[in-house]
Formats: sequence, C-alpha cells, structure tokens
Amino acid sequence: MKIAVVRVRGIRKINPKIRKTLELLRLNRPNHCVVLAGSKPDMGMLKVVKDYVAFGEIDEETLFRLIYKRGMKGSKKLKELMEKDRIKEAAKGIFGGKTKVSDVSDPVFMLHPPRKGYKDIKRAYPRGDLGKRDDMNSLLRRMM
Repeated sequence: MKIAVVRVRGIRKINPKIRKTLELLRLNRPNHCVVLAGSKPDMGMLKVVKDYVAFGEIDEETLFRLIYKRGMKGSKKLKELMEKDRIKEAAKGIFGGKTKVSDVSDPVFMLHPPRKGYKDIKRAYPRGDLGKRDDMNSLLRRMM
C-alpha cells in the first residue's frame, strides 16, 4: 500500500507543530507531492497535518505516471535519463516495497495545480479537498 500526500494549503498562520511535521514530510510548498509507505509513523504524521494536505492510496499505474511525468533526478527529468521500461520496473519495485522512491528519483514531486481547480481548500474531503481521499488517483492525474 502506497500513499500519496499532496500539500494543498500554504504556511500562513500555521501551528509550529504542523509546520515541523510538514518539513519532516518534505512538503515545503503547495502542490508538492511525496509517496509514503503507509507505516504507522507515517499515518501518525498524516493525522497531524490532515488540515493542510490531501492524501490517499494510489495504484501502480498512477505511481508509474507520477515518476515518468514529474520525476526528477537533480536538475534533469527522469524520462531523459532512463528508458520507459526501466522506469516501469522501478515503479513496480517501489510499489512492491523492494526499493524506495529516493533510490530512483528525488522524493518530492513538483506538480501543477489541478485542472479545473480544487473544490475547497478549507474543508475536508467530501465537500473539499483536505484529508483522506478515496480517489487520490484522479486528483494526481489532474495535477500531472
């Protein structure tokens, strides 16, 4: 189970504990994304920052597209450095738990704002975009 976390809100008037947790997750700006393993410590950190991020489970195809389209290694795009088949193998390894995202590319993916915008960045998922989502794949595909 892999969980994608996207920062939705900025830093204005933010609690220091939440700010530190966002730093530990490496989510320094809005529309930045990280992929987590879904372990118990990760879930505890997500509970702290749930009012500033959108998160949910992703499938292997979305992970591959995320790495292929928005993956960077240093200042170079990953698709310029590796062939599509090797990136697909790496995505399979990450999804299976054999490798980490940081072994393949930079751990933070810089995404675009979603096409057709967010619903609401101050409300939780069914009405807005914050917190745990059931359809994280569709949000990420709108942001790539």
